[in-house]
Amino acid sequence: MSRMGTGIGAAVALAVLVVLALTAPEHLAEGNRELAFARPAALPPFGGDQLGRPLLQYAQQGARVVLGPAIAAAILVGVLSTMGGLVRCVGDRRVESVIQGFSEVLGALPRMVVLLVAALLIPSGERSLLPLALVWAILAAPGAVDEAAAVAERLGGARFVEALRAHGFSRARVFLYHIVLLNLRPVVVRQSSEVLLQVTFLELGLSYLAVQDSQSSFTHSDSLKSWADLLYMGYTSIGLGMPTGHALWLGLGLVAVVTTMAKLTTSMVRAR
Repeated sequence: MSRMGTGIGAAVALAVLVVLALTAPEHLAEGNRELAFARPAALPPFGGDQLGRPLLQYAQQGARVVLGPAIAAAILVGVLSTMGGLVRCVGDRRVESVIQGFSEVLGALPRMVVLLVAALLIPSGERSLLPLALVWAILAAPGAVDEAAAVAERLGGARFVEALRAHGFSRARVFLYHIVLLNLRPVVVRQSSEVLLQVTFLELGLSYLAVQDSQSSFTHSDSLKSWADLLYMGYTSIGLGMPTGHALWLGLGLVAVVTTMAKLTTSMVRAR
């Protein structure tokens, strides 16, 4: 696909998720027992759950739970990786040593252990995916910073900046245009997209375990539903023969939308 095609595809996928998140109700609607396990034809557009509540509201609330924190984590990783690349081009060895030290410490930490500790520190009445997503982004940042710094090193680092400055380019143009936009962009966007996917699957995993054990989730309040509820509901059609296959396909479809958006975004900014 062309850059324009991938960009349009990513924008459409993002627009779908944003619309779902913005239209999410605070609570699920009252159920209608006569529409229990209703198929999409009986309760459009996605059918109903065991109480006859529309699965569309599950999709909306799940998008509200995951979209904002996942994008925030992606932006944080993008900013940190960009800073890592720019520092390499500045050529200050002391700053590079400090950043490398922090990266080594963060990279050595077990991510899931740190994440679960952070989750336990959040008060039960204020549980949200956002702090967990930011913690995950910080733990994932060292790899992104190292890759961006390696790209800047291949450019020539400080020598590259000096050469362009000698040709009369301003510092803003050298750093923001030539380094960030033209050279660091593919790496930064790819790393950010990967973290967005990681946070999405992290939320699904934590919420699925909570649903399976009938516990409160670390990522959202009890009044909200996650896409993991759709997947759990749908998996019962495989193991227990429940008529909930439409919920499984809806959950997988929503995950596919996020994955497609991330992959198209990465393809859109790929290196020429």
